[in-house]
Amino acid sequence: MTYYRLVSAACLFVASIAQAETYTVQSPNARVKVAVTNDAKGLNYSVIFDNQKIINDSALGLIINDQPLGNNELDFIDKSQDKVKNSFELVAGRSKKILDHYNTITLKFAGKDERKSKLNLILRVYDEGVAFRYLLPEQAGLNNFTIQNELTRYAFAGDYTCFGLNPGKYANSHEGEFDPIKASAIREHHLYDNPLVCKTGVSQTTFALAESDVRAYPGGWFTGRGDGGLGVDLRLTPRFDSRADGLEKAAVRATMTAAGVKSPWRVIMLGDTPGALTASSLIATLGEPTIMKDTRWIKPGKTAWDWWNDNQVVLENAGVKPGMNTETYKAYIDFAATLGLEYILIDAGWHEGAAWTNTPGSDVLKPIAAMDMPEILRYAKSKNIGVWVWLQWKQLDWQMEEALRTYEQWGIKGIKVDFMDRSDQEMVDYYHKLLTMTARYHIMVNLHGAYPPNGLVRTYPHYLTQEGVMGAEYNKWSERVTATHNVTLPFTRMILGPIDYTPGGFRHTTAEEFPNLRRNTLPYVKTTRGQALAMYVVFDSPLQMLADSPITYSKTNGKWPQPPSQWEVGLEFIKDVPVTWDETRILQGDIGEYIVSARRKGKDWYVGAMTNESGRTISIPLSFLEAGNYGIQVWEDGKTISTLNKSESTKTARQTISLTLAPSGGAVVVLRRK
Repeated sequence: MTYYRLVSAACLFVASIAQAETYTVQSPNARVKVAVTNDAKGLNYSVIFDNQKIINDSALGLIINDQPLGNNELDFIDKSQDKVKNSFELVAGRSKKILDHYNTITLKFAGKDERKSKLNLILRVYDEGVAFRYLLPEQAGLNNFTIQNELTRYAFAGDYTCFGLNPGKYANSHEGEFDPIKASAIREHHLYDNPLVCKTGVSQTTFALAESDVRAYPGGWFTGRGDGGLGVDLRLTPRFDSRADGLEKAAVRATMTAAGVKSPWRVIMLGDTPGALTASSLIATLGEPTIMKDTRWIKPGKTAWDWWNDNQVVLENAGVKPGMNTETYKAYIDFAATLGLEYILIDAGWHEGAAWTNTPGSDVLKPIAAMDMPEILRYAKSKNIGVWVWLQWKQLDWQMEEALRTYEQWGIKGIKVDFMDRSDQEMVDYYHKLLTMTARYHIMVNLHGAYPPNGLVRTYPHYLTQEGVMGAEYNKWSERVTATHNVTLPFTRMILGPIDYTPGGFRHTTAEEFPNLRRNTLPYVKTTRGQALAMYVVFDSPLQMLADSPITYSKTNGKWPQPPSQWEVGLEFIKDVPVTWDETRILQGDIGEYIVSARRKGKDWYVGAMTNESGRTISIPLSFLEAGNYGIQVWEDGKTISTLNKSESTKTARQTISLTLAPSGGAVVVLRRK
């Protein structure tokens, strides 16, 4: 790790122009430039990328105790500036070694009124984008206080084409489509989730608005400006009043500390292409560094899963029906052991009183009578399979420390916590409480019904994945999961962090036939077998699901174990594909059209390609490889929606490979250095 004190005025400089104070910072590669101005209009900032204005002058500031701070000229107090070049490693993610390289300035201001309220602005400029946050330093007259909102604005320099998820209400599961919308059509009543991704129309330049390191503060949203101008304003999730079952006016209740009170990072990711954002780890980089000393117990992996397919297994005891019982999970364990999976996940219903809502009377330490948990865990251990269990968040909260301590004693490896469905300050605090306590008891975590990722993977490396995505489960009750949706997610929701999309659906049909086949038990997907495989390369998730049933993955609907000759085509690839990566590159693609992702694990490379409802043939230069000969294995769409063509060859970095993708299809490639 290295650290440099900035001394060059070429990277950071301060200018005074026409009585306005302007402070300018540029990225290490000098392509990104940010200017902060303090004048009669208050604090403003603007962003330039490759000499192109991305964000026009935009407001900065906070509304504290119903009083704005930042919308009028402030007194400048002091500044400090640095150049930082660090690196760190993620335990699990899209890339292992992360470069943390930026130029930064901290500007200190105070209000001109009688309150003299102090406000610091911290700005970082990376090659990959811009991040800024507010810090309220310790000061007289500000102890216990509220923040109603921020004045933060993003004034767009053009009528960009944006892609966003607009649930229209604060309390929701953050699951839906990222639909295209022109910036000029975004209205004040809209409520866009993180991230909001926009294409500038200049070449393929793309940016995204997001946040990171949210702590003791609510999640943010984006609304239309309301003044007719292009761009969006930031809005904070109001606090949820559980007594009144409604939203309070205040977003933040804060108590001053010696370290001050800080907002999350407000992030503007920047890239030459949409795929540059997909490959970026900027959101994780801005997360608080972990304080965990020992992470050896954190084991990413793949898991067999029961809920999506409704526990459809073959049981040796004909008198026992598949379901929430001991015999069913022994069958899942046999299936997982045959494939060399690391885990099984036992979903909702395993303990007394389990419910989706905050139903009293539950006991997360008492399995139902049909579930002999000691026997299940004993059997799993004998097969070298770990066990995860599902929990509703509030039912866990009522017994949290006792439950986690007991689960560690039982040998439970991880928990899937569900139905938070909010991003107010109380829920943000719950996340940090949960992740701190699970770390203490060596329990890994998968968050469902969760707000979008915001850097927690760096702070809590045992948090492996999360939902907050419209994934494969929607095939059970809707027609909303389309191939277009699948190739939109990597450029939108996934740029923030892992997505528990729950891939692995091996019952395929066409979009035309899907309405007649839609069902909860053994559901269908309206994409090809090639796309099913490609999801394991394209979608980030260090805990990756095999969502379909053990009988679906068998050519004979038979019992496990069984030899590979009896496996469904493509299962051998899913068995071996990694879930964490040393390096990620997005080779080709566009939002909602198609994507080609290349991932390196050690010396091996994996390529995943997915397309929307339009079939296409793509040519992929192998110039990302080092020199030498590579053995190539290809699985691509076959003659029918459920078949694959498999081929092998030898190639070098100077050659290309061609992949044929069927409509709603995909392909995967494994490249091993000889």
